[in-house]
Amino acid sequence: MKPNNSLFFTCLAVATLLACQSKNASNEKQPPQPETPPNIIFILADDLGYADVSCYGQQKFETPNIDRLATQGMLFTDHYAGTAVCSPSRATLMTGQHTGHVAIRDNRSLDPSPYGFRQREGQFPLADSIHTMPEMLQKAGYVTGAFGKWGLGGPDTEGEPNNQGFDEFYGYVCQSLAHNYYPDHLWNNQEKIMLHGNDNGKFGAYSPELMHQEALKFIQANQKEPFFLFLPTPLPHAELLAPAEEMAVFEGKLTEGEPYKGTDEGPGFRKGRLGSQEKPHAAFAAMVKVLDDQVGEIMRTVDSLGIANNTLIIFTSDNGPHIEGGGDPEFFDSNGPLKGIKRDLYEGGIRVPLIMRWSGRIQANSTNDHPSAFWDFTATFADLAGTKAPEHGDGISMLPTILGNDDEQQKHPHLYWEYHGEAGKQAVRMGKWKAVRKDIREGNQAIELYDLEKDLGETTDVADQHPAIIQKMDSLLRAEHVTNSTFKLGYLDE
Repeated sequence: MKPNNSLFFTCLAVATLLACQSKNASNEKQPPQPETPPNIIFILADDLGYADVSCYGQQKFETPNIDRLATQGMLFTDHYAGTAVCSPSRATLMTGQHTGHVAIRDNRSLDPSPYGFRQREGQFPLADSIHTMPEMLQKAGYVTGAFGKWGLGGPDTEGEPNNQGFDEFYGYVCQSLAHNYYPDHLWNNQEKIMLHGNDNGKFGAYSPELMHQEALKFIQANQKEPFFLFLPTPLPHAELLAPAEEMAVFEGKLTEGEPYKGTDEGPGFRKGRLGSQEKPHAAFAAMVKVLDDQVGEIMRTVDSLGIANNTLIIFTSDNGPHIEGGGDPEFFDSNGPLKGIKRDLYEGGIRVPLIMRWSGRIQANSTNDHPSAFWDFTATFADLAGTKAPEHGDGISMLPTILGNDDEQQKHPHLYWEYHGEAGKQAVRMGKWKAVRKDIREGNQAIELYDLEKDLGETTDVADQHPAIIQKMDSLLRAEHVTNSTFKLGYLDE
């Protein structure tokens, strides 16, 4: 039988029309839903060097959980902390401003005493008028929690964590108290939690474990809503101390350094008080092992709750490795190929590990050399949360890089740091060029210049060979520093 073409095309047209109407009706009933903002877990180690984890080159011990985080995510090679010491580095993270603009530029404590100890807990506070990154996330609908070492304002000040955007806080508000891993108290929001002594004459339990357990409870309690979890662990900052069972793993397996005799400068919250340690190498390795174990437990918790595909886990450090309390970055090669340690603005003092995992979104086992810094996280998290970053920020969102869209990633024309300790220092990186100015309050204005492409270890100062680059660097060093009445930096504030 010969087909009726007219009837065929009529039926086809009707079927197509009905299909389109059905599709449109379906779309009207189920409009595309906006993507849920991801949870953010930000793990901040304390004084962990660039090569203090094995995926960055550590040879004396292994960090299998942090390595697994890198295998499942992205490892960054050119990431920088806010500066070379704790408080101002954390201030850049919380505000999205570099240290030439941020309100806190040194580890300054409240009420310094002429007797070598402190009258009150806490460091110089962030002002309540500053719009912080956790406040930004709160307004975007995130539940926010911080568990660990704060260092940006003590109890009853405008800088305490609950006044700076955290719904919940548990840990040390004072970074000087955080020198002691068995403290007599911690803080839960505004409540002072007293810790009772034990048979060894130490107070309470090992503080990193107490804070870790509270963080796990926070994840469990908030798994069904967007949360920002900030974990500024005190590990592996001095004092060098770990539980006996953790020490036992490394005792006799590492060549030991000189025993550390400790310091004790009187009662109260002692500036610089550090306990003695007979086996500092074993203690340091054990502390990093505790940190690595905790990272692993956080990963397992996220995975077991089924929220890995909507949770960004970030691991980094606040500055380079320390030498206090028996710390020995030379033995552990803590800075790897880099020059400098904590308090230096050479690469070893400010370039830090950065690993990110976001299952299904970040390419597994990937490496990225995008130059970035702490002040970029505020802009990045604003993009993730679908909100606007504070206008005062210096950062650039890293979201294109994180999602593998490198061609869309905006670049910094330069990165800037200053450090107000010692005699004052500045540094700027512009492409392959790195400039460092030291001893500023002693009148020095000379600039060292290094070509990081040829000389990552900053061994050869080539300033004399590049006067035009030095002139540009000098202009940047002057322009990026904004005078702060509390924190002075020599000729720049005259």
